[in-house]
Amino acid sequence: MTPMNYIENRTYDEIEIGDSATITRTLKPADIQLFAIMSGDVNPAHVDPEYAKSSMFREVIAHGMWGGALISTVLGTQFPGPGTIYIDQTLHFSRPVGLGDTITVTLTATRKFDHNHHIVFDCLCTNQDGQKVIGGTAEVLAPTEKIKRARIEMPEVTFLDREARYLRLLARTKDIAPALMAVAHPCDADSMGGVVRATEAGLIIPILVGPEQKIRAIAREHGFDLGSMEIIDVAHSHDAAAQAVALVRAGRAEALMKGSLHTDELMTEVVAAAGLRTERRISHVFIANVPTYPRELLITDAAINIDPTLDDKVDIVQNAIDLAHILGVPEPKVAILAAVETVTAKMRATIDAGSLCKMADRGQITGGILDGPLAFDNAVSLVAAKTKGIRSAVAGRADILVVPDLESGNMLAKQLEYLADALLAGVVVGASVPIVLTSRADSAEARAASCAIALLMVNARRKQPV
Repeated sequence: MTPMNYIENRTYDEIEIGDSATITRTLKPADIQLFAIMSGDVNPAHVDPEYAKSSMFREVIAHGMWGGALISTVLGTQFPGPGTIYIDQTLHFSRPVGLGDTITVTLTATRKFDHNHHIVFDCLCTNQDGQKVIGGTAEVLAPTEKIKRARIEMPEVTFLDREARYLRLLARTKDIAPALMAVAHPCDADSMGGVVRATEAGLIIPILVGPEQKIRAIAREHGFDLGSMEIIDVAHSHDAAAQAVALVRAGRAEALMKGSLHTDELMTEVVAAAGLRTERRISHVFIANVPTYPRELLITDAAINIDPTLDDKVDIVQNAIDLAHILGVPEPKVAILAAVETVTAKMRATIDAGSLCKMADRGQITGGILDGPLAFDNAVSLVAAKTKGIRSAVAGRADILVVPDLESGNMLAKQLEYLADALLAGVVVGASVPIVLTSRADSAEARAASCAIALLMVNARRKQPV
């Protein structure tokens, strides 16, 4: 075994006065998070960057005992190592440890007691500038028998920090003026909560369209502050959908949001002759932030087109590519999904995938790199793609997943949300303005996240020449 894959101690008799051992670690954000989770110490000086700016240190710092734990690491793994029993520890903290600081821990044997096999160590922790951050002593019962064991591989730790991902999404809208958004029939707690949260985040200036008495009753019941929000009083949900679309057509709103009415009610007004249609077919895109995937995934279409034709899919793909550009992906990799990786006449999805890729080669779809048919595993996993011998610029690196039909897309998106803790935002594209089309089960956070995507689309549209 190499020294990297085993742990071996140094017995009491092998250690001489003056012997020493060191380890070096660099403090990362994940170290602070993991220590806070393990210990329960969520002191804002360690976990709240905004609070830390106003503290005496002006930045997030490590828990003091993070450095102390490094001393224990040396004692337990190498000097003396396995078989060591802690007896006593004293620590003095001289300086804080900040993110990015590199700490060197040095333990030096200073006293030995033959009658009980105790050893006293001087403990010194210094930063990258050679400054002392922690000092002290440790007394241990040293092992008397030699121990050499295989190093146990610890599992990887993944932080499912939805709030951090949500805040990163909101940060992309910084310094963008909020979108004027017509909200159709926000007459339940969930839809109203999404509006309030998006408003408080500076994403939207809402125009609430629906029965005013009902809207105000919901707000009172759940403690929502409507503040100066404009309310347009209409009789029922059908009228709310029609009036919300009319506001957009009149230029009074830059985006549209579904409240507690049925999707069909709203979309009927959107696709009507006097609605919000363009030359493109309207489609829906889920933007999924999945903690186990290194980039955002755009999934389309999972909410509008039930069984799209090849012509429909051309627009569905182009709509998603255009959205990816707005989200900062200059040349998105588009995986056309099917159950298999080969074209077969028995499966229409594979024929459509092959046709779409050839259409991209001929310039009928632009702005992205297409490949398909690809099974889901090959689209998101390089290992799976290599195992199957697939050579592709898209396989394992997909930015956009184009599903065969609405059912498969909806199930895929919801599985990622509920089983993989994906943060989902959803928006309708291909209309004259972005449409936030939420599910009745969506949280206020998910609705606000969708508003953030809509605001990015609105901002891109603002920059276009008239």
